[in-house]
Amino acid sequence: MAGHAGFEDAGVLRLDAHRALVQTLDFFPPIVDDPRWFGRIAAANSLSDVFAMGGRPVTAMNIVGWPRELDVEVLGEILAGGLEKTEEAGASLCGGHSVVDGEVKYGLSVTGLVHPDRFWRNSGAQLGDALVVTKPLGMGAVSTAMKKDKVEVRAADAAMAERAMGVMATLNRVAAEIAAAFDVHAATDVTGFGFAGHACEMAEGADLQLEVDAAALPLMEGVMDLVHAGALSGGCARGKEHFGPRVEVGTAVDAGLADLVFDAETSGGLLLAVPEAQADRLSAQLRDAGVPAFAVAGRFSSRSADAPLLRLR
Repeated sequence: MAGHAGFEDAGVLRLDAHRALVQTLDFFPPIVDDPRWFGRIAAANSLSDVFAMGGRPVTAMNIVGWPRELDVEVLGEILAGGLEKTEEAGASLCGGHSVVDGEVKYGLSVTGLVHPDRFWRNSGAQLGDALVVTKPLGMGAVSTAMKKDKVEVRAADAAMAERAMGVMATLNRVAAEIAAAFDVHAATDVTGFGFAGHACEMAEGADLQLEVDAAALPLMEGVMDLVHAGALSGGCARGKEHFGPRVEVGTAVDAGLADLVFDAETSGGLLLAVPEAQADRLSAQLRDAGVPAFAVAGRFSSRSADAPLLRLR
């Protein structure tokens, strides 16, 4: 029912009239130094694609690349962090596979379930739909700053790093469960292609234009200072190169923010296209549930053939 065609976050295979499998996997090198936090973040990122399809994770399997010279106890910490998030998601860890590798890598292969008539594609947005965002942007900038030691060991910076790790490790489970009670026409999660890339995919799939209010985008507290200091990942340049020609940025938009929307995010939030009349109520319920962000940031409008997919104003 969903696979390699389009920009779907996971594959969906119908089992019967009431059940479909959701299948996905993801893994990457460490983005933080703390192994337990790395495990949590990588697992949350892997599980996210099932939530982005409106599904429920059922099983997970570890994927590990590990250098011979590293202490296996460190791997134990990574796997323990991943197990925390797997169990929090309501899934069962069923094993996994490891290989000797020159670089540490970790993630999960995840299988979920969803009703075949109620899963969310990322291409179903309708004219007039509002875009709701469920996590702040800036995780790529913070993790890049941590790697480059631009987040110094001071109380304020350490607290920012801790908050960012907490956001990245937060499952999209609650946001997805709340959104399931609304008329979600399309959904995706914000990961390697950044906000602009995933927003463009939603707009292109729906043959619409997405107009975004830059001031409404939720941002990690303090992230713009890092952006202005040059803490952007390599994904920012790649995102600009690929998606830039399809994005129009207004002259009033801060230059740093214009870069940040292209920056790669790690374990980002959901982008949900819902009827405009439902957006504020959905946002309020997300807020009451303590979801990391609950912004109504844009609207889908009609698009002519030569118009940009995304307009940031």
